[in-house]
Amino acid sequence: MSGAPPSLPRFDPSAPARLGAFASGSGRTLENLLERIESDNIPARIELVLASRQCRAADIARDAHIPLVIHPGRLTEPQLETLVREHNLDLIALCGYLHLLPVPPALRSRILNIHPALLPDFGGPGMHGLRVHRAVLDAGRTESGCTVHLCDDRYDTGPVILRRRCPVLPDDTPETLAARVFELERNAYPEALVQLLTGQAPPTPGARPAP
Repeated sequence: MSGAPPSLPRFDPSAPARLGAFASGSGRTLENLLERIESDNIPARIELVLASRQCRAADIARDAHIPLVIHPGRLTEPQLETLVREHNLDLIALCGYLHLLPVPPALRSRILNIHPALLPDFGGPGMHGLRVHRAVLDAGRTESGCTVHLCDDRYDTGPVILRRRCPVLPDDTPETLAARVFELERNAYPEALVQLLTGQAPPTPGARPAP
């Protein structure tokens, strides 16, 4: 992405931030965010779920009475801007959403993603789910983890908010490593959200505090 580096957004502490959650599959990241927002008193509400297909994430939205949009395929920039405007969203959290999003200037530093590896390694197009963990094992790594980052207009290259690490064990399979990393994700995503909402997100390459 060209132009000036994105500023980290500021949020009104007197009102919960309005989140959109975008998902493509099982919905466990969405489910975890809903639970943690409630249990940890995170100053946010999920006001929209966008699913790229009919999936369990869509069922979770229906059960929670959250407005749901099912949009197969990639969103265009005008479509994304319309959703944000119509639902008055402050932030978008990608929760296993597999399509590349356009990032218009108004949404720079307002789209979050969590990746099940230590970026910049093992990211990029097609690197999701068990493919990531299989690649970590094939590379002989002794450590893995997850990364929460701001999104730009490429896969997995935006500024990092935080990383969490875990060991890779000698007898690991992609499935056992995925389970261990997801336990990190359950805490990392809510923690990164709180950091961003409260202005505690650390300065990262490509991001600077708003004036």
